[in-house]
Amino acid sequence: MDRLLSVGEVAERLGTTDRFPRRLIEERRIAFVKVGRHVRIPETALAAFVAANTVQPVTRSRRLRAVA
Repeated sequence: MDRLLSVGEVAERLGTTDRFPRRLIEERRIAFVKVGRHVRIPETALAAFVAANTVQPVTRSRRLRAVA
């Protein structure tokens, strides 16, 4: 079974305030579980969110510039 994280734990892992994970939940941009009136986010859902929003760096070839 996957560990369920509180909004505060998710915010800490993302390095944000509680407001950001709450917005993700409100906009249905991350999977969550309702436990009574509490909301929890599975660790795998957080990992999937981070993976889906990770931007890879662009590698450029270096061109030699002619000096005039």
